[in-house]
Amino acid sequence: MGTPISGKSPTSQQAKDRKGQQYMEEMWITKKVLLYIEDNLDKALTLEEIAAEFQYSRFYVARKFRESTGVTLHKYIQGRRLDEAARKLAETRQPIAQIAFEAGYGSQQAFTQAFRLTHGCTPREYRQAGVFMPRQSRIRMAGGRRRFGGFYVVRSFEFAGRRMAA
Repeated sequence: MGTPISGKSPTSQQAKDRKGQQYMEEMWITKKVLLYIEDNLDKALTLEEIAAEFQYSRFYVARKFRESTGVTLHKYIQGRRLDEAARKLAETRQPIAQIAFEAGYGSQQAFTQAFRLTHGCTPREYRQAGVFMPRQSRIRMAGGRRRFGGFYVVRSFEFAGRRMAA
């Protein structure tokens, strides 16, 4: 690293302050993205749209989101939509095809395949069980604890032989 124009090198405290300020800015970006996703989960969300909303490049948003949360933006959105679909399956009588469409799937078959990969059963089987068990809970700010860059990600646990989100 070169010497600043003033001729003095930055102190370690100044470097720490700058790094801390950069960290807080990155966390703020991720927090804004998380809030935007939750507010628009029922709409078509793309990385390009989210990046444009906050005037950052899509590469920057994608990288910072993954660094901060430990999951890609696409996987997070998909997981949250499948979670909302699971809640609707357990709590409403809404047709599965309608739930699939609202979750952003073009066909019930594609929805069923994604749902089975995430929840380990078909949407019909899930509805028959009648119990909502979230798999991709919302990522929330951690109050002082750092996990995946300052965000708290819900851990999973075993329930009746199946891995479930806490």
